[in-house]
Amino acid sequence: MKKLHPLLIINFILILNTTSIFAQSGADTIPNVVTLKQSILFALRNQPTVRQAAIDRQINERDIRISLAGWLPQLNSSAAYNHYFKGSPVASTTPGVVSSIVESSSLGLQASQVIYNNDVLLASKASNYSRLFYQQNTQSSQINVVSDVSKAFFDVLLSQKQLNIINENITRLQRSLKDAYNRYQAGVVDKIDYKQATIALNNELAVRKQTTETINSKLAYLKQIMGVNPSLNISLAYDSTSYEKEIFIDTNQTLNVNNRIEFQLLQTQKNLKNLNVDYYRWGFLPSLSAVGSYNLAYFNTRYSDLYSNAYPTGYAGLSLTLPIFQGGRRLQNLSKARLQIQRTDLDIVNSQNTINTQYIQALASYKSNYNNYQTLKQNVALAKDVYNVVSLQYREGVKTYLDVIVSQADLRTSELNYYNSLFQVLSSKIDLKRALGILSAE
Repeated sequence: MKKLHPLLIINFILILNTTSIFAQSGADTIPNVVTLKQSILFALRNQPTVRQAAIDRQINERDIRISLAGWLPQLNSSAAYNHYFKGSPVASTTPGVVSSIVESSSLGLQASQVIYNNDVLLASKASNYSRLFYQQNTQSSQINVVSDVSKAFFDVLLSQKQLNIINENITRLQRSLKDAYNRYQAGVVDKIDYKQATIALNNELAVRKQTTETINSKLAYLKQIMGVNPSLNISLAYDSTSYEKEIFIDTNQTLNVNNRIEFQLLQTQKNLKNLNVDYYRWGFLPSLSAVGSYNLAYFNTRYSDLYSNAYPTGYAGLSLTLPIFQGGRRLQNLSKARLQIQRTDLDIVNSQNTINTQYIQALASYKSNYNNYQTLKQNVALAKDVYNVVSLQYREGVKTYLDVIVSQADLRTSELNYYNSLFQVLSSKIDLKRALGILSAE
C-alpha cells in the first residue's frame, strides 16, 4: 500500500487537471429549439455589450484598488556605486589622517505613510459611487439586451406565422385553382375563373419567397444580438396560449422616474461630480506624510575593501507639502466642476421630461394595440366561417369565383392582422415596462 500511495496521488492530480481543462474549454450551449426566456438568458451570458460592461466593471475595480493603494505604506529601496577616476571627496577614519576616496557605494531603504492627501481622500470617497455607476451601467446593458432580444424574437415569430398563413392560403388557392379548372373543363364556367386563380396563386408564391428571405434576415439579426454563432441553426418555440396570457399589464401604474436606470445613472454621475467640487474646494490643504529612511554608506580607496566598513544613517519624520500659488488653477477647476454639475442638473431635467414622454407614448401604444388585438381576434373566426361557406357554395354553383377570391383575401388579411396585433401588443408591453422602469434584466 505504501508503494501505491504516490501513484494514487498522481492519478488524482491528473483527474483534477483533466476536469479543470474540460470545464474551462466547455462552451455555452443553446438548444436547437429555444424559448424567449432561453434566448434572453443566453444573450445575457454571451452578448458582447453585456460582457464588455462586465469587463468595464472589473477594470473599474482595479482602478479603485490602484487609487486606494496610496493609503497603504510605500516602501522603496535604492542602491548606488561610484568610481572616481578624477578628483574625489575626502574622508578621515583616523584623526589627523586625510585620505582620498576612490570607491563609494550606498544602500538605502525609504518608507512613507500618507496621513492626509487630497488625491487619495477623493479616491476613497469616490470608490462607492464608482462601483455603483458601473453596476448600473451593467444593468442598463442587460435591460437593453432584454428589450432588443424580446422584440427581435417576436419579430421573427411574426414573420414565421405570416409564412404559415401564406402557406395555408397557397393550399386554399391550389384547391380553388383545381376547382376552377375542373369547372372550366366541364364547361360550367369560362376560363376567366381558372386564370384568376392562377394569377392569385402566383402572387402568393412570390410573397412566400419574399417572406422566407425576410425570416432569414431577421433570424440573423436575432443571432447577432443574442451572441449566437451565425452558423448555428436554431428554431423558435411558439406557444400561442402562453403569449396571449402575457399580453396583460396594469395600465394604472404610476410613473416613478427613480425606477429608470437612465435616471439613476445621471444621479450617480452628479454625485461623482459633487466629489470633484469638494476636491478642488479643499485643494489648498497641505499633504502630510510620515517618512523614514535607513541608509548604509561605503567609502574606500580600493574596490576590494569597499564593503568592509559601513556607515549607517537613519531618520524618521514628517513631510508637509503646502500649495501656495498655482496661478489660479485650483479656482478655475473649482468653477469648471460647478458648471459641470449645473449641466448635469439640466441633463436630469431633460431626462425627466423624456421619460415622461416615453411613458405616455408607450402607454398609448399599448392601449391602442391591445384594443386592436381584442377586435381582430374575433375577425379570424368570422372570416373562416365565411370562407368555408362561400367555398362550398361555389363548388355547388351558387356563388361566383369572385366571392371566393374576396373571402380568401378576407381570411388571409384577418389572420395576418391578428398575429400582427398579438406581437405588436407584446412589443408595446415591453416598451411600457421599460418606460415604467420595471423591465427586469433577469
